[in-house]
Parts: sequence; structure tokens; C-alpha cells
Amino acid sequence: MAERAAAEQVFVVADGGEARETPEVMGFKAWNLLRMARIGLPVPSAFVLGTPFCRAWFERGGELPEGFRELLAQNLRRIEAESGTGLGSARRPLLVSVRSGAPVSMPGMLDTVLNVGLCEGVIRGMLRTTGNPRLVWDSYRRLIQSFAQVVAGCDGAPFEAATRECLKREGLARPQELDFKSLEALALQYLELYRDGTGRSFPQDPLEQLEATVQAVFRSWQSPKALAYRRMEGIDDTLGTAVTVQRMVFGNSGGTSGAGVAFTRNPATGENELYMDYAANAQGEDIVAGRQALWQPEALREILPQVYEAIMAVRGKLELEFGDAQEFEFTVQEGRLYLLQTRSGKRTALAALRIAVEQVREGVIDPAQALSRLEELKVESIRDERVDADPASALCRAVPASIGVATGEIVLDCERAVQRAAAGASVILVREDIATEDIAGIQAANGILTGAGGRTSHAAVVARQLEKVCLVGCQGLAIDAAARRCTLGKRQLREGEVITLDGRSGSVFAGAVGVVAEAPREYLAELANWRALAKPRALESQV
Repeated sequence: MAERAAAEQVFVVADGGEARETPEVMGFKAWNLLRMARIGLPVPSAFVLGTPFCRAWFERGGELPEGFRELLAQNLRRIEAESGTGLGSARRPLLVSVRSGAPVSMPGMLDTVLNVGLCEGVIRGMLRTTGNPRLVWDSYRRLIQSFAQVVAGCDGAPFEAATRECLKREGLARPQELDFKSLEALALQYLELYRDGTGRSFPQDPLEQLEATVQAVFRSWQSPKALAYRRMEGIDDTLGTAVTVQRMVFGNSGGTSGAGVAFTRNPATGENELYMDYAANAQGEDIVAGRQALWQPEALREILPQVYEAIMAVRGKLELEFGDAQEFEFTVQEGRLYLLQTRSGKRTALAALRIAVEQVREGVIDPAQALSRLEELKVESIRDERVDADPASALCRAVPASIGVATGEIVLDCERAVQRAAAGASVILVREDIATEDIAGIQAANGILTGAGGRTSHAAVVARQLEKVCLVGCQGLAIDAAARRCTLGKRQLREGEVITLDGRSGSVFAGAVGVVAEAPREYLAELANWRALAKPRALESQV
């Protein structure tokens, strides 16, 4: 009976479906994945362990039910049959991603592990089927590091140090530039680091890897950053997360491959335009981690025009299906587009107002839906802010990830940002990069400035949702953490000195500058008209 109940909590992502599928049990990420598959969008095959598995795992003190590994193997068979591959196959190996998926959106707060199933026994088979040794060794070193940090709880610093040393030795700037021999050597070094960090060898049984990774995703539900986010957003701690096991597609398989995150509309301003970050020859973690420079839509249109056109077509299909502006993640493998998830995009209040009004005009939603979507916003107080200063006086420029103007003292670490904000100071958090683990600092800061990363990193998404001015990818920023100072353009500033961030232009100014604020009158007027029309209908319904 218990085995039957467990089996009924597993769901298949396919173009068919059953009435028992709900976002509360599947998690919103998998539920939306299923909806995309049903409207014919390219979604890699997957199965989902429902949220009851996670809740039961915690109730049992972190123990899996009897027969769990067999349940995984049974549900893998459909993916294996569709793809002609097998988990652990020496000839045609299957690799999978293991992704979290709560019933409510928690961007970047729960864990994901890619390339699960890669081990010594399948390397030769993957080399033979792909003909791409660089892909194989890059995927293996990524799995070892991710498994070490997410599953085994190892410190990531030794792995990052090994990568930096390898890049320095080869005279290269990014891991994407390493050849397969260097990546093979790096993967073998990672295996030693794993053994040093855990006292045991990296697991070479693919099902053991999968089972351990699923448990790590369950465990991430109670991670400090996830707990902090749920407190901030008022999310129920008892919901638990679903887990999606999905066939891997490889954005790191060459120059016509890559990974990206896109919004169907600009989440900062609400403009009806593709808002996207893309990295060539990369996996999704390279985008959302916020640690590297990324391409924007124009570059992808130039390099891979067919992929760009496919993404533009996806924009419209997603908005019609979900009735809202979407944030979606995708992978391009050898020129072919795959969608990995979609969700309603986190946006500023100004963007929320503009998107609602324009979607009503376009017939995507009706005025009642728009009013419902905006009812928790103080729309009358929405302002579009920009600095009143000579652009030529800017110290440097970055890529805007959120609109508005923020003035405050420079702070170089999250702990101090929290302390200074608690003391009443307005803080600008200045970092080389930022991650969702830094959520306390993001919440405390008035604005965020980073040297690396993109507009769609998880940290930038959270900052935008919190109405924080956020500028990323600032090439004119250099930080000397030991001396507690930074350089912005040609100017050196100490921690505690005041700067201003302009979320419209991406400019950074010394000191406090003037601010111009304008109300979005056109959109507010339309909103007021809907409300006026809605009142008589409400009165009629009461009679």
C-alpha cells in the first residue's frame, strides 16, 4: 500500500496528463513545465517527485522510504526509452538534472545539480556518442564540484582556487576557454579535492548519485537562505519542495550551444521587449550564479538568428498560455532550443503597472484580472526616478538590472551592510559578484553594484523584486577588500564614502545627486478608469 501511495506521488512531464496533477503537489516549476509540454514547446522529458516526498522525508528524520531507489529506476525507464539511452550505460549513457520546485516561486533559494549519472564507467560511452571530449570533461568537473558542495556539504573555495590556478597556468580568463586536456586534469584534481573534503571517493554508481542528490534538494528546503526568503515573503514552511528529474541537454557542447534566462517583457520598466542574458558554451548555472559577463539579445540574433527567432516565438506563446509576463530559462544544444522552466517574472512596481495596462490593451488579460494583480501595490505612489546630473560626471557605468535611484555609503560585505542598515545608514552594497546566499545583505541595502554577473541572475531577480536599485557587470569597478576600498572608473573611494546609483542609465556618481521623479500618468489614468467602471458592476451584484 505504501509503495502504491509513493508511486501515485510521481508525475510525468509529457504532452498528456491526468487530473490529479496540481501545482501544490508537483510544485509550480514542474507544473509550468508540464503546461509548456502540452502546448508543444520543446521540453526535455522528465518525471517529478511530488511535495509529499519532501514532507515525509523530514518527518522521518531524513530517511527515504523503502524501495525508493527502485522507484527512481522505474521512472527513469520512460526517459531512457524515449532517448535511447540508459543511466549508467557504458555505450549510450543518460545524464539527468535534479531540480527543486516549491509550490510557490523561490528563485535561486533551493538547490539544483546538473550532469548526474556521469562517472568513470560511462565516460568512454559519452565520448563515443558525442564525439566531444571537451563537453564530457567539462560536465564531469561541474558535477564533481556541484555534488561536493550541494550533496556532501564541502566548501567550494578549494575547487574555485584550483580553477583559478588552472586558468592562470593556461593564460586564460574563463573556464569556457579551457581545452579538453586541461578540463580532464581539472576534473581529476576535483576528485582528489572531493576525497580530501569528505574522506571518501566520489560515488561512481549513477543511481547512488541520483538518490543522494534528491535528498540534498529536499534538505535545501531548510537551508538558511531558503528560510530567510520564506520569512521575507511570508511563505509557509510546511509546503516542502517537489523534485524534477530531467534528461540533460548540454549548453556547454560548443559554439552553437549555450544557456540563457529571458523575460518576455522588461521586468524593470515593463517595456514590451525581450529582456535576456545568454552565455555561449555554458550551462544554466553560469547565468543565474551572477559571476560572469553575458550576452544580450542583439548578440544572439547576430550569432544564432534561428535560435533568436525561436525565442521570440516562445515569448508570445508563453504569455498567451500563462496570461502574464514570464521569466523562462532555456538551453541551446547545437543550435536547437530547449525550455527548462518558466514562471511569472518578478518585477518592479512600475513594470507591474505598465505590463498590466498593456496586456489589457493587447487582449491577454481583462481589466478585472489586471486590477486583481495590482491590488496589493500602492500604485498611486509609483514613481519613475532618474538622476538630475550631468552624465559626463559619472564615475563609471554598469548594466541596469532594476530602475530607480539609490544613494548611500559604500559597504563591501553583507554582514556590515546589515549592521550599518540596522544603525540607520543608507547602504550601497558593492561586490565583485553576488549570490542568493547574500539575501540578508541585499535586503538591508538601498542599492547593489557588482563587477560581474547579469541582469537575470537569481540575486538580481531578488533585488528587483525587493525594489532595490541594482547595477551589474560594472567593468570600471575594482575592489580591494583588505584595504576596505574600491576603485570606480578613475576614482578611488573608501568604504563609508557616499555614491549614487542611477537605475535608468546604469551610471555611478560620487556623493548624493539630485533626483527627478515622475508619476506614470498615462497608466494610472487607465487604471482609474477601470476602477470607475468596476464600481457600478460591484453595486449591481449586491442588489
